Amino acid sequence: MCFAFGLSQTTQAQGSAAYYPWSGLLAFSTNPKKAIWLDTRFQTNSLFSSLSVDFLPLINLKRGEVVQWYLGGGLRVNPLYRIGDPKAKLLTVDGYSINLGVRASPFSQNKQIQIALELNPYIADGFSSGVLKSHFGVVYVFKKRKNREPQSEKVGVPNRTEPQSFQ
Repeated sequence: MCFAFGLSQTTQAQGSAAYYPWSGLLAFSTNPKKAIWLDTRFQTNSLFSSLSVDFLPLINLKRGEVVQWYLGGGLRVNPLYRIGDPKAKLLTVDGYSINLGVRASPFSQNKQIQIALELNPYIADGFSSGVLKSHFGVVYVFKKRKNREPQSEKVGVPNRTEPQSFQ
């Protein structure tokens, strides 16, 4: 989360970071206010060979001041699976998912803090098994920095729109 905050501050990008404590997921996403956005989730509390990464392109269905509904599909890959099985493919696909979720801003004074609730049907690669997951988490949405003052209003910088007078 510190990495995402630092990256957001240096690039002045807008995105979000989330933690789903009961699911053991740490998520980073592009701007969730846009019509289409990407969410990337990292599984925590697991063996290294079992760490999975979910890539979820999401579409906003409805956005309001307080609530945002979204839908998308996902791909779960495991880049570290070769640690446990040296014969495995370089990038192992674990499975596929569909996400239906809602994010709500419960605090009117700080809309950057949100609560997320999702239903997430997941199917293993090969369609051999599946599970209906649900996720509940806390989200922080980063804001773009606003310029504090225009360049022409700084002390010692002349305003270029007005003619200069020489006396």
